[in-house]
Amino acid sequence: MTALTTTAPRTRGGPRGLTWTLLRLHSAAVWFWALLVAVAAGCLLWAAVAGGNAAWAAYTSGGCANGVVDEGCNLNAPAIELYDTAMYLGSAIITIAPLLVAVWAGAALIGRELESGTAKLAWTQSVTPARWLTAKLALPAAVLCAGTLLLVQLHRTMWQAHTEQWGARGVQHWHDSEIFVANGPAAVAHVLLGLAVGVLAGLLTRRSLSSMGYGFFALGGLLYALELARPYLWPARTATTPATEGYPGYIGMTVDEGGITPTGDRVPNPCLTSDNCVLGRDVVTHYRDYHPASHFWPLQLVETGVVLAVTAVLVVLSFRLLRRRTGGTS
Repeated sequence: MTALTTTAPRTRGGPRGLTWTLLRLHSAAVWFWALLVAVAAGCLLWAAVAGGNAAWAAYTSGGCANGVVDEGCNLNAPAIELYDTAMYLGSAIITIAPLLVAVWAGAALIGRELESGTAKLAWTQSVTPARWLTAKLALPAAVLCAGTLLLVQLHRTMWQAHTEQWGARGVQHWHDSEIFVANGPAAVAHVLLGLAVGVLAGLLTRRSLSSMGYGFFALGGLLYALELARPYLWPARTATTPATEGYPGYIGMTVDEGGITPTGDRVPNPCLTSDNCVLGRDVVTHYRDYHPASHFWPLQLVETGVVLAVTAVLVVLSFRLLRRRTGGTS
């Protein structure tokens, strides 16, 4: 009893309080996150300046005019391969970070402490369950947001530095999933969603291994659903061409395409499902619903809002579940 009474004030505040304890317990995760951010930042910085300039110089060394793809462009230069590798690696780290966070939060941050009884020990030392969970959410969220915001800014710098040049290659577009997420606040929202999913999985299973699997697959399913829903988060524009001219060319993120009959009805894949289809008679116009580049920010902000709303719901469910498990102790 004496030992418990002595350690209680330290938990309430000071450098050896709950925040310091969390940092010590999860120092390996903090160092891993710092290393991951450093690797991604290094790749993006190099691609934005030295790597991008060297790749562009190698690409146009054959004499192709204004970067337009033709026989004079060097598509297989080693400098281009290095640039692509750095760009893909930086984008991939931002993309997979939420999954890593969900696995860690479920297994190490919550599940392991509930499984081993460490959490109950903390609750007997003047740390209420609600305060314990608040610290478990707030401190990782701050660290994760800081690192992700840095990477998003570096990714935007890299993308804007060479987007006009590399547009001729057609390698990546603004609406490709890994590029879209990494170029805006949606990346931060995804990381926070991963934290919330992992914490809830840990509270539900109270086992480190089980929460890893549930957290990974639950977040993977949510992110996949978001990717499918993304084109419909903002009203799309429509481009049309006469049926005899084929579909409109590349104009952005394609939402839907097909043909328009003389009666004004839209039909998918015109003349592919009927042998009797005649262009100009059964299908008079091709249409394509799309999002231009100017829709990037509306799509980003709507998706960010949706993800943050889901995250808030999961956090509320986590606190309610913890309150029920601890008998209503505040």
